[in-house]
Amino acid sequence: MLKRFISYYRPHWKMFAIDMCCAFVISAADLFYPVVSGNIIDEYIPQKNLRMLLIWCALLLGIYILRSALNYVVQYFGHMVGVRMQADMRRDLFSHLQSLPFSYFDKNKTGAIMSRIVNDLMEISELAHHGPEDVFISIVTLAGSFVLMCMRNIPLTLIIFAFIPFLVFFAMRKRIKMNNAFARRREEVAGINATVENSISGIRVAKAFQNLDNELEKFACSNNSFVDACRQSYRAMAEFFSGMDLLSNLIMVVVLLSGGLFAIYGQITPGQFASYIVFVSMFFNPIKRLIQFVEQYQTGMTGFKRFCEIMDEHPEDDDPGAVEARDVRGNIRFQDVTFTYEGDKNQILHHLSLDIREGDTVALVGPSGGGKTTLCHLIPRFYEINSGAITLDGVDIRHLKRASLRAAIGIVQQEVFLFTGTIRDNIGYGRSDAGESEIVEAAKRANIHDYILSLPEGYDTYIGEHGLKLSGGQKQRISIARVFLKNPPILILDEATSALDNVTEQMIQSALDELCRGRTTIVVAHRLSTIKNADRIVVLTDEGIKEQGTHDELLERGGIYAGLYRSQFRA
Repeated sequence: MLKRFISYYRPHWKMFAIDMCCAFVISAADLFYPVVSGNIIDEYIPQKNLRMLLIWCALLLGIYILRSALNYVVQYFGHMVGVRMQADMRRDLFSHLQSLPFSYFDKNKTGAIMSRIVNDLMEISELAHHGPEDVFISIVTLAGSFVLMCMRNIPLTLIIFAFIPFLVFFAMRKRIKMNNAFARRREEVAGINATVENSISGIRVAKAFQNLDNELEKFACSNNSFVDACRQSYRAMAEFFSGMDLLSNLIMVVVLLSGGLFAIYGQITPGQFASYIVFVSMFFNPIKRLIQFVEQYQTGMTGFKRFCEIMDEHPEDDDPGAVEARDVRGNIRFQDVTFTYEGDKNQILHHLSLDIREGDTVALVGPSGGGKTTLCHLIPRFYEINSGAITLDGVDIRHLKRASLRAAIGIVQQEVFLFTGTIRDNIGYGRSDAGESEIVEAAKRANIHDYILSLPEGYDTYIGEHGLKLSGGQKQRISIARVFLKNPPILILDEATSALDNVTEQMIQSALDELCRGRTTIVVAHRLSTIKNADRIVVLTDEGIKEQGTHDELLERGGIYAGLYRSQFRA
């Protein structure tokens, strides 16, 4: 995983190299002060050498001015490296999400996915910037301190550095506990995001049913779980930092005691003793950096692990040797198809066979749970069948490239999704290269053009989030215009008018009839009045296809369809 993380530095290696070079000079500059201060105390002050005192102080001032300039470069370039790596990861993650199958989004909450895209990558960005920089500066400072301290007194230096293994042992021992605690905290953050996203999306339903207390209770549950996870993570952090603070203070006591004894017995000079104290103070800076790095590494790598979990999800790849779907006529055949949703033991479709001829309108009716919508989702390969085959114009759809297959299919669903933006944006989504005249023509054929012109901004009217400023019928007609613009040879209408009132349904039905003309059409409907003119009606239950025929033929048989029809029109 670490190698995978490092690979994101490669496109930005020049900026990263400049950052590390400046960090090296900064850490080397920090070593000058204890050396110079020791010389001043031992030589220049006793000799009252004002000239050398001023020269060395001026030199230190110049070093610190250079250090300040380099620190600016480190701060700017370092953060930009982290931000660019974050942007690269977010680009890869978003791109990969677009390629994942429907089953992944069935299993994962939107809020949790958003948490990984936003929160996790922010932590990864901080690790990408501060991690290598902190480790590099710490190593250079510790190594430089060790060499310079050994040049003054090896025994005292060894005594001080003997404490490093204890610090490392303690830090590594607490590392696992912190890692687990921070991992759980991230999961709870994702849970809160999912709860909030779900609650805000359903705010109208919650208000309509006066369910504020229920929403508050669900949020409190997620919020309390987050607090508990934070409590555990911060307890682990508290143990870590308090333990490190104790060990650091013990080292200071040892320095004063051993250094004082060495000075008393003439092993070191007062200036060397003073420089040792400064070195030890400096010595704690890289130690603190390393401590901070351990915490940052835990949070950053936990986020990167969650990033990798999504990136390792298997995308919707085309099968080897898959070809483009060209000149699609619309002959669809289900051959002994069996399908079960992932993680579900119940088969939705069991050895189903069905022929849909080019240009025909086939209606699917039957009780809920019979697999009507599922059957429609299998045609564009939103899900993979367990066995059997689905063919398009005699070719198994698994041998066709998904993009070309889906380009040949237009879908109008009951729950219309419109993107935040303008009416033009949403109609144009049906074909990105469409011109203004084509968008207008599609709107006319969907019977929405006159309404659009009545708006102050016309086609540039902003429709709000998910089209909240439009009625259900208006949103549905925009979705129909979108499919008109796409102009596919195959059309799927999944209960496209079931959520509309009768008047609005009649207005939209004419647009749908126009849309279906000359296309192979599969209609899922509960309102049987909308499918009376279908070429064939298929009654689908959880036991498979029970009946099929025209409206009149099925009424004459007096079976399931006749019963459904009479129950709807009994009044």
